[in-house]
Amino acid sequence: MEIPFMVDLSNKVAVVTGGGGVLCSSFAEALAKCKAKVAILDLRKESADKVAQEINAAGGTAIGVEANVLDTESLQKAREQVNQQLGTCDILLNGAGGNHPKGTTTKEYLFAEDIKETKEDLITFFDLDPKGIEFVFNLNFLGSLLPTQIFAQDMIGKKDAVILNVSSMNAFTPLTKIPAYSGAKAAVSNFTQWLAVHFSKVGIRVNAIAPGFFLTNQNRSLLTNPDGSYTERAQKIISQTPMGRFGKSEELIGTLLWLVDTKASGFVNGVVIPVDGGFSAYSGV
Repeated sequence: MEIPFMVDLSNKVAVVTGGGGVLCSSFAEALAKCKAKVAILDLRKESADKVAQEINAAGGTAIGVEANVLDTESLQKAREQVNQQLGTCDILLNGAGGNHPKGTTTKEYLFAEDIKETKEDLITFFDLDPKGIEFVFNLNFLGSLLPTQIFAQDMIGKKDAVILNVSSMNAFTPLTKIPAYSGAKAAVSNFTQWLAVHFSKVGIRVNAIAPGFFLTNQNRSLLTNPDGSYTERAQKIISQTPMGRFGKSEELIGTLLWLVDTKASGFVNGVVIPVDGGFSAYSGV
């Protein structure tokens, strides 16, 4: 990976949740290139280890750590491992998140005839599974709150401590079909602002990145066909993105490095930065 510019994160310990995923593995790699010691936390240990191995092979310092962001005991064990092997946390990147089919409607709009039909493959608003919605809210909101409760204890009173959450453009304008995910990411954005105020007296800055549309392992099947062509939904997204394409994970790195570097953004606190190719600026006309 080529990073756009260097910041000095020497002697800093960065903890990245969801670090085995496409976007967060890029975040972890960029932090390591800037000389941070990086803990890759993921529910799947093999995914975390793979990213850590790639970072170490490139000359960085990283460890893979199994952790469930919805389980405080698991997170506490992860913190103990990080403290023992790398040191106490300076940078926390809350990247774990995602959606669930049971929190998603089949159609963008509700039509009167949908109420009368009993198709197995039709999920209307009235069919949304509370458990699916709960899962999405927990994964995105609690999955940011709980790691913060655990790792921010290491950060109080430190110099240049930073928490970076991962929100979404859905937090600004909800997409059709995914009410649970949109609502959950709106909660992450609100939590970012709340936490920035709450931690302002103990030296911890809190901000968030709100990515627009990037191809990841979670959404690839929804946005691409088996032959690699774009689905109808993907084509609609591209048509509403003035830059006319999906983002690349490395295009988030400049914003990441700016926000974690106190010299560059020391007075930036409680903001949610869109990185969306102009999606939020376009009215559709």
